Order: sequence, then structure tokens, then C-alpha cells
Amino acid sequence: MRSAVDFSHATPVVAERLVRFFRHKSAQDLEGTMALFARRPCTYIDATLGWDLGSWSELHVFFAQYMPGWPKGSASYPVRILGDLRSAVVFFTDTPGLFGSGEIRLAGAVDFERGLIARQVDYWDGRHFGVGELADLQLPADRFPSNFGESTVSGSSSPVMRRVVRDLVGALRVGDGATVAQMLSPDSVFEDIPAHIRIEGPRSISTYLSNTARLLPYAGSGTGIRHVLGSERGGGYEFMSTSGPVPRGIVGLELDRWQKISRFTAVWDGSLVDDATLAVLAARAVER
Repeated sequence: MRSAVDFSHATPVVAERLVRFFRHKSAQDLEGTMALFARRPCTYIDATLGWDLGSWSELHVFFAQYMPGWPKGSASYPVRILGDLRSAVVFFTDTPGLFGSGEIRLAGAVDFERGLIARQVDYWDGRHFGVGELADLQLPADRFPSNFGESTVSGSSSPVMRRVVRDLVGALRVGDGATVAQMLSPDSVFEDIPAHIRIEGPRSISTYLSNTARLLPYAGSGTGIRHVLGSERGGGYEFMSTSGPVPRGIVGLELDRWQKISRFTAVWDGSLVDDATLAVLAARAVER
């Protein structure tokens, strides 16, 4: 591993399973990597590029094509894992050369069947990668998959996480900052990766979310839940949006022992919004 992995909101078994997956992947061990995927169902989707691999054999061909060309010393490694062996959100990094020349920092939605990966959907910010190179790899919007395989693994998360996500999304949809504040722990942290925003504390976080409800892709009237992941301590949800230029993304959630949100991390493709929108999101984080 390139860095210490934060396992604080993951069970030991899912931490071991995902660390093993990334070790095989970084070692360019094709068969070792594929042995950790379920034969059926098996779905891998890159939600930023629109790449859709709907079977174990398609994924095997994909890795067999790319792995031999990876540069010496390159790696794909986890940074933070949230969840259990039902489902998890994993934040990880692909070093330059794995897929294009840029570094990619991703948040993956991972569902398991019988201890094997049955579904993985990766979300990341195209601006961090580089908008010019992104255009060479990204499919046109009308060729993106309409179904992200969530129907094959429904119900694979904790009832606690499903309740927290339902209440959070309901409050964000109507810009109800007071309800959001009640859901946050006293030392809560909010992060929006594409907007480069980090805010601490329930009052400041809830005020910001209320003031940006019409701009953030996971807030406002057009937002919905695609799929909930994780345990009673960590996980999150994949979101959908019909009210703006960003149709999808993921939110990672860490919960404390009282089931309050202690960390909220949003990942979506910032290349889908213009510079002015990102500037407004930054400006509204300034407190007065």
C-alpha cells in the first residue's frame, strides 16, 4: 500500500478483502484480481467515463488488455474503506499511467455476494484528472448506461444506513438545513471533492448546504437515491439528479456510535459544471 488505510469505519473482513483486491490489481495479477469477483452477477461501471462491463468475462478481457501496459511502479491503492462484507464505499487512488496519464482519485461503490465483488461502480472528478484527456476517454452522454446494476444487489446494506440516507436526502431535497444539523455529530466534517470544500461543525455545514441547495448535484428537488451501501458505522449512497448538469455521484458517510453523521464526503464529475459554478460554491463557503 502507498499510504496508511483508514479502516475506522470498516469491518476487519471487508478491509482484508479489499486490501487483497488492490494488492492483486497493483501487482498486475490478472487471475488473482479476477478471483475476487463473483461470476454472476458481475458488474463494473466507470460512472465518469461511461464504461460498462456487464459480465465477469468482459471484465477479464478489460484487465487483460490494460494491465500489461501499466508502468513499472504504478499502483491502485485504497485510502479509506467504509462498510462491511455486504457492501462498502472505498476511496482509492490510481497512479498515473493506469488509465491515461493523469492521477485518478476515486470513490467506489462495492457490493458483495458470498464474499466476492458482484458490483463495482467508480465515481471520480474529471477536472482533477484533466479535462482535455478526459474527453478522449469519455463516452457521449447518450451512450452511458441507464442502469448501474443496482437491481442485482438490492437490500445489501444496513437498515441503519438506509434510514440515515433516507432522512438526509429528504432534508437536502428541500434545503432543510435545520434537519441536516440535527443529523450531524458535534465534530462533523463535510467535504465536497470537486468543489474543494471542507467545512466543520453542524451549524456551518447545514448553513452551507442550505445556501447551495440549487447548485449541488446531491441537493435540491431533482435528487434521488440510486443505491445505499454499508453498515451501521460507515457506507453511503449513490445519488441521481435530474435538475442540473451532473446526473450522478456518490456520498460517503461515517456514523458515530449514536448514528450521527461524523463525516460526509461527496464525489462527482466536476467537469460537467462550468468554472463559474465552482467559484460560487467556493464563495458560499465563506462565513460571515
